[in-house]
Amino acid sequence: MPISVKETVTRLAAISKLLVLSYIIDWIFIIGIALIGYGFYKQPPNHHPFSLTDPTISYPLTKETVTTKTLLLVCLFAPAIIILLFSWLLVPAKATSSTSTSNPGSSKSPAAQYIRRKFWEWNVGWMGLALALASTWTATQGLKALIGKPRPDLLARCNPDVARIAEFTVGGLGESVRGAATLVSWEICRDRSSSLRIDGFASFPSGHSSFSFAGLIYLTLWLCSKFSVAFPYLPRYPIEDQSYSDDSLSVRKRGAAPPVYLMLIAFFPTATACFIAGSRWFNYRHNGFDILFGAAIGLFFAYIAFNMYHLPIRRGGGWAWGARSRRRAFVRGVGFPSSLGTDGWADERGLDVDVEGAAAVRDMVFRGQAQGRIKPESSESEAVRHEG
Repeated sequence: MPISVKETVTRLAAISKLLVLSYIIDWIFIIGIALIGYGFYKQPPNHHPFSLTDPTISYPLTKETVTTKTLLLVCLFAPAIIILLFSWLLVPAKATSSTSTSNPGSSKSPAAQYIRRKFWEWNVGWMGLALALASTWTATQGLKALIGKPRPDLLARCNPDVARIAEFTVGGLGESVRGAATLVSWEICRDRSSSLRIDGFASFPSGHSSFSFAGLIYLTLWLCSKFSVAFPYLPRYPIEDQSYSDDSLSVRKRGAAPPVYLMLIAFFPTATACFIAGSRWFNYRHNGFDILFGAAIGLFFAYIAFNMYHLPIRRGGGWAWGARSRRRAFVRGVGFPSSLGTDGWADERGLDVDVEGAAAVRDMVFRGQAQGRIKPESSESEAVRHEG
């Protein structure tokens, strides 16, 4: 008979509280990383001395093409909404077990397991996005405060008091050598508002570039994973007959490229990130190196965050890694050298097993493959097996 609503709720409530607590703490640490970045943001940066004759800081102050509010909307809220919707729409019923202990003859997936799978894809999708953005934000703001590089439009913000150059000179040979530069401190500026004091010395690295690349490159990787947008590949070592004929069993029939429209969908966020970064150049907010370095920071943390929570794009069937096991909710401990498989954070069924039992299972599988009794699993079935 079909599973009742009460039984569904009971199964949802059966999730390990210790495991849930460990992921709540993960979220707390991610938020803590972002708060550290906010502390750097509120901290007045170092003020690097500058020359009033420096052409690289003599650009006009213009209106921003991409404001901070637009940046947050496009690079934080839009990816979060897309991940939420697609996580609940794209997880198929076949991702869960086709039978249950209470109703072995049923071909319908248990509702509780189905909901948990969707919720998990949503949770780790958001965790990866939050980790990428929080880490990028903190690294960027920390570097801004530490370095204090003048923006290209600094003099337009500054309105310097040129009659008092000698009073605020801190370096250079301009007063003794003809044609030499004279470096002055920021106190020469008549306008000492936050637009100059804080924002005027925040050129390196570009925050718009780093934040946009972190959020939108992560979204591109996430969409590529969910839509299987990747270069076709062959395994490093043959595990089956690799025929290149035109019959249906040929390996060349399995590596078709994805449709172009899927590639356009997946890489549209990347194009948007490039536009946002480019706008910082033609708005005279950053030099080229500031923009490139900021983009590199965002790209680095997006890559780290995606691979932390999701299976490889070409082999994972679009799935995220499963949850840690109850026993290893907080620490893996000594004696588990690998982070993948039955000796990692969770075993192959998402339950707790000892090392000896895991080794016995692996030996049995290898012996079966050697004798031809067990066929290698596809990437999708393997991903589902690891998810539990």
